Amino acid sequence: MRVAVIGAGWAGLAAAVELTGHGAAVTLFEAGRVAGGRARSVEIDGRRLDNGQHILLGAYRETLALMRKVGADPELLFERRPLQVVGPGGFRLTLPKLPAPLNVAWGLLGAAAVDLPEKLKTALWMQGIKWRGFRLTRDESVADWLDAAGQTGVLRQQLWEPLCLAALNTPAERASAQLFANVLRDSLGSSRRTDTDLLLPRVPFGELLPEPACRWLAANGATLRFGQRVRTVDAGCVDGEVFDAVIVAVAPQHLGALLPEIAADFAYEPIITVYLQVPAKTGLPFPLLHLGGNTGAWAVDRGHGLFGCAISGHGDWEALSDDALAAAMEAALGLGKADWHKVVREKRATFSCRPQQPRPDHRSADPRVFLAGDHTWADYPATLEGAVRSGLRAARAVYPASRPD
Repeated sequence: MRVAVIGAGWAGLAAAVELTGHGAAVTLFEAGRVAGGRARSVEIDGRRLDNGQHILLGAYRETLALMRKVGADPELLFERRPLQVVGPGGFRLTLPKLPAPLNVAWGLLGAAAVDLPEKLKTALWMQGIKWRGFRLTRDESVADWLDAAGQTGVLRQQLWEPLCLAALNTPAERASAQLFANVLRDSLGSSRRTDTDLLLPRVPFGELLPEPACRWLAANGATLRFGQRVRTVDAGCVDGEVFDAVIVAVAPQHLGALLPEIAADFAYEPIITVYLQVPAKTGLPFPLLHLGGNTGAWAVDRGHGLFGCAISGHGDWEALSDDALAAAMEAALGLGKADWHKVVREKRATFSCRPQQPRPDHRSADPRVFLAGDHTWADYPATLEGAVRSGLRAARAVYPASRPD
C-alpha cells in the first residue's frame, strides 16, 4: 500500500511512523526544510532553540510511546518533576509523590496563600466534577464555569486561569470549559500519579521526536520529501502522483488550500516566546514559574541562565516592541538584566479553543483521504498529545492491520 502523508508536524510524523512500521510504503511531504511543525528547533543568533516554549506532561502517553519507538528515550531527554505551580504573592501548590488522588488532595490542602475554607470548597467542587466523569451539562466559557462554581478566589487567579491559558492557549473568558475539564480529567483528575508530572526538555525540541522520527523513517524505507509544498489533493492523487491513501496533516489554516470542502472555521491565538539569557549561575528554585501580571506569562528555566517566557493568547502585549517585551519579562522574572534576548512570535500558534467549536473529523468525503492534526482530536485543545493521537488514528483508519489488539 502506497500512502502519502502531507505535513511533518507531530501528527504527520506519528502517522508516517505507524504506517511504515506496518509495512506501508510511505511518502512524507513537508513544505519546510525541517520536521516538527509548531514544536521544532530553530537556529537563533547562533543558538539552537525552539520556535516556542513547550512543556509536556506525564499524561502524554502516546507521545512518549512514539518517542521510544523511534529510539528517543524520554528518561534521558526529559527532566521529570512532580507538578508545582508557583506564582506571585507567595502562592505555591506542590504535588507530593503520593498515590492519586491523594497527591492532588494533599497539594491542594497545603497550597500557600490560600485560606482553608477556599481549599475545602475547591476540593468538594473537584470531587463533584470527578463524580460526573468530567462531563459538563453544557459547554460554556471557563470564566462562566468558574463563576457558577463560586471559584472566585486565590485559586482561580493563581491556579485555574493560569492553567487554562497554558493548556488551551486561550484566556478563560473565551476558552471552552469542556475542553478544560478534559485536560483536568487526564492530569489532576487522573488515577495515575505520574500523569501530573512535568516533563521539562533537556534538549531542543527537534531532538525529542522530529529528528529521531525522520531518521527512523529513512532507515525503514519511507521516502522523505522536504521543501516540497503540495498544491493539490484529488481522488487519491497528490500533485498528480497516485497513492492508495492520503493523510493530510497540515495546520488548520492551510487545510482549505488542499481540501476546501472541509476547511475548518477557526479563530487563532498567538504565542510569544521571550528568551532571556541572564548570568549563568542564576536559576529558579523550581524550573517553572507563573509570572502573572497582565501577560499571564510562564517562565521555564532552561538551565545555564537561559529562560523561555511564554505569553499565550491575544492581548495588548502583541503591540509591544521586542525590546519592550523583553524588559517586561526581565522585570517580572526579577533576576536582573539579561545579557541577551530574543522574541519569537507565532501569530497563529494554535486554534482558539472556544465553547462548542466545531472540529473536523478524521474522515473526508473521499474514502482515500484522511485528516490528522490536533484540530481533529476533538477531546483535547491544541496539544502535542492530541496531534500524536490524531496521527495514529488516521494511520489506523488507512491501514486497519495497524490497530492495536
